[in-house]
Amino acid sequence: MSISAVLDRPSTARPAARDTAPHATAASAPAARPAAPATTAPRGFALYVGIDEAKAAAAGVSLGTLVEALRRTLGELAPAAETYATVALAPVGSGGRDVDVVRLALHEPSAIARTKDEPAEEDRAPGGVVVDISRKRVLIDGESAAFTFKEFELLQYLVLREGRTIERTELVASLWEGSTDDDAPGERTIDVHVRRLRAKLGVYEDIVRTVRGVGYRFDRHADVSIRYGHGTPSPDRF
Repeated sequence: MSISAVLDRPSTARPAARDTAPHATAASAPAARPAAPATTAPRGFALYVGIDEAKAAAAGVSLGTLVEALRRTLGELAPAAETYATVALAPVGSGGRDVDVVRLALHEPSAIARTKDEPAEEDRAPGGVVVDISRKRVLIDGESAAFTFKEFELLQYLVLREGRTIERTELVASLWEGSTDDDAPGERTIDVHVRRLRAKLGVYEDIVRTVRGVGYRFDRHADVSIRYGHGTPSPDRF
């Protein structure tokens, strides 16, 4: 995400001395407050929105416009609510779902914990398939496989949407976004890409399942490990 400006609190915000709403910043996580002796009570909420400038522009809006629309809605529903918005900055080209990149960039505790829980590379079992998203490579039984860029993108797209059947039209629209009609493959050409992908997976070719008449799917598989780098935490659900 290339936005570098942090959205200011609207001028109607209450004085800082009375500001009790939880604030999230891209630079550091909010300091943890001591737990109340007996119990705790909600004081607000954080809504993580995953969208970059390009996707917002494609929808005919900007990130600032979206923020102000949300603030207006909140102001209508709960005039006493205090708000604070910040833009999550992440390295250009960071993989993973936008909303997960946002959570990690804003130091959301569960997102950080997920990346810390990832086993070290040397602790991985050598057998099976390792989809290394952080390094854009695939290891098969410990050896680097000669995947093309599109083949890796195709496998990654399915793996990150585990358990969901992906239609051929979605694969074309997502993996060849911005291509002209001449450059983008037809739906049946996706089948050719999948066949080549499976050929390189060898004995593990069945990790990419065909859903007849619909498309393709990846289900959790004992032979597959996923490595998520910084900025690409594991998705919760698609």
